[in-house]
Amino acid sequence: MEREKAKFDVLKRIEEERLSRGWSEYLLAENSGISQSTISTWRRLNLQPNIASIEKICAGLGITLSQFFQTSEAVCLSDEEKQILKVFSSLSPNQRKAVLNMLNSFS
Repeated sequence: MEREKAKFDVLKRIEEERLSRGWSEYLLAENSGISQSTISTWRRLNLQPNIASIEKICAGLGITLSQFFQTSEAVCLSDEEKQILKVFSSLSPNQRKAVLNMLNSFS
């Protein structure tokens, strides 16, 4: 069974950071150097800001891009899972495909 990749929601993340500080959109705009109307338009029309705008938002929030995109969904692997990944990474593409086919047949 394939895991679904969760899409990172930039607007939701901006909103979370803004609200965690108790800031209004106006205050976020003032601190980031982006107009309040631009921030409001992103939210209202569900538009994704470009990376330059995200960098300005991060600077205004006092966080790095890395911190902004960091998720709390850390993956902890057992020693056995780490060993499987180590072996898998050394296989050829054809060998990897064969292993994946074999594993998929178990589920």
